Amino acid sequence: MILSISLAATGLAGLVNFWLAIRIARLRGKHDVLIGDAGNPQIIAAMRAQANFVEYTPFVLLLTAFVELAKGSSVLLATIAGVYLLGRVAHGVGMTGDVRWRMVGMATTMFTLLVLSIYAVVLAYLSLN
Repeated sequence: MILSISLAATGLAGLVNFWLAIRIARLRGKHDVLIGDAGNPQIIAAMRAQANFVEYTPFVLLLTAFVELAKGSSVLLATIAGVYLLGRVAHGVGMTGDVRWRMVGMATTMFTLLVLSIYAVVLAYLSLN
């Protein structure tokens, strides 16, 4: 069984992570920083954007895969995964730019994590009956 939604979401998440990493590399090059952040607020913000992505994304991808395995709604699952990834891009932009995008990104992250978690618990409960 191929988990098409989870596979696509994971691939797209990899691309978002790549984009976040490139932003860090560009800032390090711009400020002549080879290792770490050198106390530069721009580099620190870019590094935190990627770290934050890495902290939340595994949970969302695991929940997506398990809900897909449990035969959750494909339309709902694809929508939630898409919203999550768009929110993570917004968060990355907001960490080094307009802070409102950061808030949008975190709100969508929390929303999708909550919805997927509740959905997984409900599907598990229903499968017991």
